[in-house]
Amino acid sequence: MKRLTFIADTHGKHKVLTNILPGGDLLIHAGDTTDRGYKTEIENFAKWFDEIDNYDHKLFIAGNHEYGFQDHPDEMRGILTGYKTIEYLEDELILLGDENYEDMIQIWGTPWQPDFYNWAFNLPRGEALKEKWEMIPFGLDILITHGPPFGKLDYVRYAKENVGCEELIKRVNLVKPKIHVFGHVHTGYGYVFDGDTHYINAAVLNERYEYRNKPITVDWDEKTNELTFVE
Repeated sequence: MKRLTFIADTHGKHKVLTNILPGGDLLIHAGDTTDRGYKTEIENFAKWFDEIDNYDHKLFIAGNHEYGFQDHPDEMRGILTGYKTIEYLEDELILLGDENYEDMIQIWGTPWQPDFYNWAFNLPRGEALKEKWEMIPFGLDILITHGPPFGKLDYVRYAKENVGCEELIKRVNLVKPKIHVFGHVHTGYGYVFDGDTHYINAAVLNERYEYRNKPITVDWDEKTNELTFVE
């Protein structure tokens, strides 16, 4: 049994979470750690994330607000080398666990999403995004994307439409990760399960960028893929 906590879309307001993260095996941030991805913002987030000491592992990806990781990737990764307790994933696989490969948790992180007002890590719907999603491997335990797949916790109330990626849901339906966590659509916060994959939208801010949604913490049986939500 593993205890996992999911957060996303803190937009520089991460410190409101400092005293309410319960601790556990793994803390995942699914992107939009900052407002604009400036160096100072990323440094501020990385320092905070690094200082959280009640999780065995901490991972994060970029979101559409992380221009720094898009435009100056070497510099931003250089900043992260000073923090030894956190991992950044960008179209990358990480294995967490002991030396027994079969018991390791396989996690893929990727920041892309459909075009949205020319923000960072945007690509046109269709073939361009499909190429990114085809990198997502089979056999995953956890998939981290910033944007949601189409039809899963992606409904924008003011626009009255689902805005998730059609090509992403096709890939998820094919590779069937046990857990798929994302954010981006703040009004989509919540959870659904389709019988194969647990979908979690972990956005903690509402559309007005106010803290409204609690971090989502679960006890997860990686063998049976059963989740128990922790209040």
